[in-house]
Amino acid sequence: MSLPRHVAIIMDGNGRWAEAHGLPRYRGHLAGHGAIREAVQGALDAGVDWLTLFAFSTENWRRPSSEVQALFDLFESVLREETPELVEQGVRIHIIGERGDLPATLREAIDTAERISAGQSRLHLVGALNYGGRQEIVQAAARLAARGEPIDETSLRSALYLPEMPDPDLIVRTSGELRLSNFFLWQSAYSEIWVTETLWPDFTKEEFAHAIRAYQSRQRRFGGVPQG
Repeated sequence: MSLPRHVAIIMDGNGRWAEAHGLPRYRGHLAGHGAIREAVQGALDAGVDWLTLFAFSTENWRRPSSEVQALFDLFESVLREETPELVEQGVRIHIIGERGDLPATLREAIDTAERISAGQSRLHLVGALNYGGRQEIVQAAARLAARGEPIDETSLRSALYLPEMPDPDLIVRTSGELRLSNFFLWQSAYSEIWVTETLWPDFTKEEFAHAIRAYQSRQRRFGGVPQG
């Protein structure tokens, strides 16, 4: 099997990592910063075109407000600190999800990161922030209906957050959980899924490479029969 064009990662296990180390939950989120760097480097090393990181779901608002604010502060600092180096590496940054409820300073950091990285094309790095798969589909359908356009697969795809993004060939989930958690419900119809017990802060570029090898050992049939 060829190299996946698009790898998406459900980053899970920060809280359990912190608990296992006797630390408060926010320290697990901080530790996850290093894993983001590892995943990006793994994608660059492998030659993947698109990498999506599921950072904050629409359901994550149910967490304690102090944890939510700590996450937003972390996302803002990651964008401000990492974007210049990412641009040097040829990475273009995209953020998908609903931005209206995000803090103003985080929205400004998102706008800046997307603007200054817009000319890059070696790797498209997508951050799913305040993202929900059901919400994305409902809003896409509502936009089409409001414009009086027919709703079919082609038109619905064109109304998604980032219509030029290819469907993920491979979805990776850390921490051993076996669910999609409202992530890429439209786009994941034929994605291969690979799960690791590794908690997100311990994820490395070597584990990313392992996921790629696992993907390449499979045969994708898209509803057909195995090829001889």
